[in-house]
Amino acid sequence: MELADAVLGGDRLALARLLSRIENGDPEGQRDLAGLYARGGRAHRVGVTGPPGTGKSSLVNELAKILRATGETVAIVAVDPSSPFSGGAILGDRIRMRDLAGDPGVFIRSMASRGALGGLSRATGDVVEALDVAGYQWILIETVGAGQAEVDIARTAHTTVVVEAPGLGDDVQAIKAGILEIADVLVLNKADLAGAEASLRALRTSLEFGYSAPKGSAGAADVWVPPLLATVATRGEGIADLADAIRRHRLYLGSSGEGRKRDRRRGEAELEAALSEHLISELRSRLPDGRLESALDDVLARRLTPRQAAEHLLQTEPA
Repeated sequence: MELADAVLGGDRLALARLLSRIENGDPEGQRDLAGLYARGGRAHRVGVTGPPGTGKSSLVNELAKILRATGETVAIVAVDPSSPFSGGAILGDRIRMRDLAGDPGVFIRSMASRGALGGLSRATGDVVEALDVAGYQWILIETVGAGQAEVDIARTAHTTVVVEAPGLGDDVQAIKAGILEIADVLVLNKADLAGAEASLRALRTSLEFGYSAPKGSAGAADVWVPPLLATVATRGEGIADLADAIRRHRLYLGSSGEGRKRDRRRGEAELEAALSEHLISELRSRLPDGRLESALDDVLARRLTPRQAAEHLLQTEPA
């Protein structure tokens, strides 16, 4: 528990070591996190997602500055694309956030996506938990920028900010269900570019269509309608309004009971993911040598469907 105690004491190097253990799948990292787990649950987690090229890193950088101006501590988890050579994070996000370096109230961690779908690394949830127990009041999670597949963030964050930008061909996408369904706050960044007004109109139409309710319908006033904000992150424009919208959503989660519902859904998803990982590992260890490869050969030869092969593997007697 020495490392865990150091993390609780505010030792940044100890925290970095714990995060590295978690990312690398070290069993010691999981044991340390288990010992700290009861101390968490206080941070507000803000996911920032959207297509590549929308300026998410610049937005997170400026949002962190606004939050720090009130004296609150901020941790940033930037999930970068993996290097095709080393498998590590390319670290572009950390380069763009270099002006936060040296602030003792800010902790930045870049993570490699390592091929995980949904915009997040598989270890992101545990890393966020570790930053929570370390005492950071706000945790900003920037996803890799995989576009409309990036919905895992909605299960990890309390508040999800979806960032769009003009000129990315998303005017039509905005009308579709897609990624906008997970938005608690919708941002059009780079609002100084040509086409911004058209993009705002398309996004506003999408919101009005998706959140319209018949007049007098029960509970209509209790529904959170995502605010649509225009920002120019490189100049800090609109960021104070974004921070205010996030704070209002945090209050809404607490007063409406929606926060408890989301916590339960997130816990259920995390439990199911852990069960799936454990059960698959256990099954692999119990299968006779060559049985998994044989099942794969059957699938490739189209003698069995993947579902049939899985059922046969589950019926295999342990070695």
